[in-house]
Amino acid sequence: MMHSDNPTLAEKLATAIADGILNGTLRPGLRLDETGLAQQHGVSRTPVREALRQLTMSGLIDMRPRKGAIVSKATPEQVESLFVAMAEMEATCARLAAMSMTPVERRRLQARHEAMTALAGAGDPDAYSNANVAFHSAIYAGAHNAPIAEYTLGLRRRVGPFRRAQFQVEGRLTKSNQEHDAVVRAILSGDAAGAHAAMLHHVGLVEDAFEAFAGIKVA
Repeated sequence: MMHSDNPTLAEKLATAIADGILNGTLRPGLRLDETGLAQQHGVSRTPVREALRQLTMSGLIDMRPRKGAIVSKATPEQVESLFVAMAEMEATCARLAAMSMTPVERRRLQARHEAMTALAGAGDPDAYSNANVAFHSAIYAGAHNAPIAEYTLGLRRRVGPFRRAQFQVEGRLTKSNQEHDAVVRAILSGDAAGAHAAMLHHVGLVEDAFEAFAGIKVA
């Protein structure tokens, strides 16, 4: 079940709600009403329920008995542990992809990267963010290890809101794209250790950018 460039309705709703929580529009303690959200976005309650479930996994929402969905504030420690796990898994996928990707997969990764270079140049954070999910998903698939790819994709969904927020930071699109360049070069040349190191570095900088956006610092 790989991510496409077109997010589902539930993912779009989760994005809209997460952005509201991360930028402070939706305050901690606020109760999120399923019916109200469905009406506001002109959808049925099913995608709303799925969106709230996704946000619960990220720690942005608490589901409480009889109270329903309450905006929580993910603690810096929670966010950091998610990023540490994400960096390790992504780096492993990149290492395996450098060894296992087929010539066709390598060419496609190169093409995705070139398309994202154009999006970064155009300064389009939304399109870049969607393409970014597909770029990383291609690397998970390229690892040719189904359990690892599946686990990494699940983790990706939990970290997703925090990763997206980084693109609000000035100059981040260009930097993200330069970091991808190092990852892609290592994967294309079959340099497993280089791919691992470049991806670990990249996800570490993603976390730094998110912390700059959110104004948090983990001691």
